Amino acid sequence: MSYYVLGIIASFCILASLAPFIPLAHGAVRVFDFGRLQLAVISLIAIIFVLALLPMNWISIAILAMLIGTLAIQSVYIVRFTPLWAKQSAWYHPDDTDRDVISLFVCNVKQGNRQYQNLIALIKEKDPDILVLMETDQEWVDALDASLSNYAHKITCPQDNSYGMYLASRLKMPRGDIKFLLNERIPSFHCTFEIKKGDIFDLISIHPDPPVPHRDTQGRDAEILVAGKIATKRKRPLIITGDLNDVAWSETTRRFLRISQMLDPRQGRGMFNSFDARFPLLRWPLDHVFHSEEFELVSIARQRHIGSDHFPMFYEFSLVFENDNSLPDDASTSDCEEAKTLIEAEKDRTRKPVGEEWED
Repeated sequence: MSYYVLGIIASFCILASLAPFIPLAHGAVRVFDFGRLQLAVISLIAIIFVLALLPMNWISIAILAMLIGTLAIQSVYIVRFTPLWAKQSAWYHPDDTDRDVISLFVCNVKQGNRQYQNLIALIKEKDPDILVLMETDQEWVDALDASLSNYAHKITCPQDNSYGMYLASRLKMPRGDIKFLLNERIPSFHCTFEIKKGDIFDLISIHPDPPVPHRDTQGRDAEILVAGKIATKRKRPLIITGDLNDVAWSETTRRFLRISQMLDPRQGRGMFNSFDARFPLLRWPLDHVFHSEEFELVSIARQRHIGSDHFPMFYEFSLVFENDNSLPDDASTSDCEEAKTLIEAEKDRTRKPVGEEWED
């Protein structure tokens, strides 16, 4: 029985670890990008059971080989998001020329979640300069507007298809545009902010559709890469944030970073798993913030549960221009070609976003 059970576990673990190497942008494959930490933990526990319960023979050695292979593959991906890895985003250290600190609160509220006061109380507690929310329908907008009168600048795009978006800012906002990058039912925000010292920076928020087993992920991947392409043409410091429905270690996210030359503040610090707030054993980092090299990190923290399936995230940055950040590797020719192919293919499509009916 031990051989049978541990053999099944080992076989599943190694197959799930190898599946993401298949160069196919489809949810049935890409779903295995998500649970890397879980697979690493399962394989480690199973290795202990094999060593404790099974005599050493060719069967147990084969099981061990699959489990060790799983642990090795997953460790390559997740170690980047531990203190064992070098940080991309440098910590901000105040000096004689102290800069303003910019605080950013980001959350997917879950459209069907009606516990408005849980979120509003947390927003008032953290008191962010900029607030970016996703999955906001008209009911959410009404509840937020009634309670956040101290935010002078707002952009709202309420939708009942789980792709609504809401942004509020205390900072001056010379520009606040709503754009539909690749799908006419999925908005993105493109804003410019001015801080007290007169410095200006841009912010883009996106929320591409999630992967599902029965459909390709080209829409999600292409929208992430469009944001990366926009970043290459930036004229000012830039922050890109949102629920990307992709994990921090996926090939699409890594390609986005190489193309955009944006930085991930989680590298060298932690995963900051923001989804799924309802299930402690099934969590991964879906909610992201990336920044250009002009920023340094002051703080990053996951916030308490507010009734959504996502945890809110709170970030603080300082715009320092001269910094100790470490840039990603340069984009390869294949990165650029793959991005171009995905974006062009998605531009020619007209289809409903994934999950429009999930909150009905």
